[in-house]
Amino acid sequence: MAERPTIKLKPGAAPRNPQRLRVRATTAPRSKDNPAPAEPRDAPPPRRASRDADAARREPRGADGPRRAPRAADAERREPRRGPAPARPPRPGPSPGSGTKPTAPRPERRPLPPARPVTPAAVAPPPPPTAPVRRAPGDGVRLSKVLTERGIASRREADDWIAAGWVRVDGEMAVLGQRVRPEQRIDIDPAARKEQARSVTILLHKPIGYVSGQAEDGYPPAATLITPEHRWDEEKRPFHPGHARGLAPAGRLDIDSTGLLVLTQDGRVAKLLIGEHSLVEKEYLVRVTHGFADGVPDSALALLRHGLELDGEALKPAKVSWANEDQLRIVLQQGKKRQIRRMCEAVGLKVTGLKRVRIGSVVLGKLPLGQWRYLRDDERF
Repeated sequence: MAERPTIKLKPGAAPRNPQRLRVRATTAPRSKDNPAPAEPRDAPPPRRASRDADAARREPRGADGPRRAPRAADAERREPRRGPAPARPPRPGPSPGSGTKPTAPRPERRPLPPARPVTPAAVAPPPPPTAPVRRAPGDGVRLSKVLTERGIASRREADDWIAAGWVRVDGEMAVLGQRVRPEQRIDIDPAARKEQARSVTILLHKPIGYVSGQAEDGYPPAATLITPEHRWDEEKRPFHPGHARGLAPAGRLDIDSTGLLVLTQDGRVAKLLIGEHSLVEKEYLVRVTHGFADGVPDSALALLRHGLELDGEALKPAKVSWANEDQLRIVLQQGKKRQIRRMCEAVGLKVTGLKRVRIGSVVLGKLPLGQWRYLRDDERF
């Protein structure tokens, strides 16, 4: 048995615990009589305790034996049950083998129902008068709405004026979205009036095949006719390209109808003609056919004048008279979609031609078909 190495301490040093002393390896060569112990090559590595054994040793034991086994409820809390994922519905796509992307069929136009005699349910009683709303001192009405209600400018114009700094409230420059009270003073810069005076209103004799507003079903808008080539020869006012920008139709005229169409840059004109409470008259010449043996009865004309409803709403009274043997003269204060055609269909008449000849006090006159002119300064709707 090899001798144990001895550790020498310095003289006067305190004794130390041999278990805590470190033995430093020496680099001195060993003698033949005291060789270094050889390490076994094939010795297996030291075995480590398994995780289960370590966990078992760490588990506290009860008074009667080892710790109890985990219950099924605990296992359920640790790992929730997972059921099978619901099947996803197949995505719509082209049929296999077709190689082309399917296109949705184009919806067909549904014909509008004709007008019908008014029913008591369609005549809604007038709403009861409501008490004026009392606002707190900090509340008020939007400034742009106040300018519109007073007839000073349209809502869009009012917002443009406020953004340009042309509107002041009590001497201070207004901002967009500002609210005002009735007692506050509103001042308009003269530059806004000059800008408004440059807004134009154009009268067009619309031909068949043009729509009043945006392009629809391949039909061009009527505003595309506002060019120098289509200006009436008797119009002396010079044309400016800016006059064709921002034109909005003040009232509709169907694709298969002709006559007077108003296009304007002035929001006040649009509100006057097509506003909710507009009372401006529109006069039409309507050519009709019928199947009555003894002519159109007076009862049919009476229904056209008053007593019909459209889409559940009673129509306002109209003026209806004969212009000649096959042409009616109809004056309305409304402008519902295809209103005259649906009214005539309800009383057994078929419209074969429709032409608008007057809006308020402005008449179509001698304006040729497909041409336009400016609204004169002496003309008022």
